[in-house]
Amino acid sequence: MTRVARAVAAVCLVAMAAACGGSDGGSDDGSGGGPASRSPAAQAPSGARGAASWWRPKAGVSWQWQLSGKIDTSVPAAVYDVDLFETPAATVAELHRAGRKVICYTAIGTAENWRPDYGRFPKAALGKGVDGWPGERWVDIRRIDAVRPIWASRLDQCKSKGFDAVEPDWMDGYQKDTGFPLTSAQQLAFNRMLADEAHRRGLAVGLKNDLGQIPQLVGDMDFAVNEQCAQYGECERLTPFVRAGKPVFHAEYEIPPGRFCAESERLGLSSIRKAVELPAERQACP
Repeated sequence: MTRVARAVAAVCLVAMAAACGGSDGGSDDGSGGGPASRSPAAQAPSGARGAASWWRPKAGVSWQWQLSGKIDTSVPAAVYDVDLFETPAATVAELHRAGRKVICYTAIGTAENWRPDYGRFPKAALGKGVDGWPGERWVDIRRIDAVRPIWASRLDQCKSKGFDAVEPDWMDGYQKDTGFPLTSAQQLAFNRMLADEAHRRGLAVGLKNDLGQIPQLVGDMDFAVNEQCAQYGECERLTPFVRAGKPVFHAEYEIPPGRFCAESERLGLSSIRKAVELPAERQACP
C-alpha cells in the first residue's frame, strides 16, 4: 500500500519552502482490548543484546497521529505519533507531563529534499522520485553503511528531544519501483538495522506497512503502524503483532469507522480514521 497521507504533507512542506519504561502506553494502556496474549518482553530483537531498556507498548493502546498543524496536546490518546523535525522538545515534555508516550515520525527509506539533513544522502544512493510526491526520492537501502549514520543522527535527535519511540517510514521499498533492484533479503537486513540502532538508544521502533515481512520482523519490532488495511482487506495479516502483545496502530482515510471498527476490535487493533493531511482531528474506534 502507498503512504497517502505523507503525499499531502510533503507537498505542503515543499510549497512553504517547508506505556513507561516498561509495559504500558500511559494511563490508557488498552489492557482489556483485543485477543492479545500479552508478552511484553517478547523475543529479543536481533542485535539488541546488551542494549538499553526501552518502552514496550501493549496491544490495544489508544493513539493519535498528527503530522500537520500545531500539535493538539488535548486529544485523549495514550500515544502520540508526531514529526521528528517539526515537533519541539517542549511539546514532547508537555505530552509526557500529561502521561502520554510519544513516537517520532521520520522517513528513512526515502530522502525528502526539505529536510535539513538531505545533503547527507550520497547522490549515488538516491533513486527514482516517489511517484506523485515532489521532492522525495527513494534511497538505495543496500548501502547500509552510507545510510546508517544518517539514521543514527536522526535517532540521536529523537532521543535528545525526549521521544519514547520512532516510526520509520518507507520500510517496503523492495516492493516499489525505486530504481534499484532491491530484494526482500536486503529489505530485511535494512529494517533490522533500523530496529537495532533504535534499541541501542533505548527507543522502541515500529514496522511501517511492510506486511510481507511481518512474520520475520515481529520479534524485532515493538509495534506496527499501518494505513488502510481495512480498505484493502489486509488487517488479518497484522495479527502476529497482537498475538505477541504488541500494538497495531492503524489508520483509515477513505472509509468511515462504521465499516472497520467492529473488525478492528475483534482483531485487537488500535484504529482511527484521519484526513489524509493528518491534522489533529480524528475519529477513534471505541
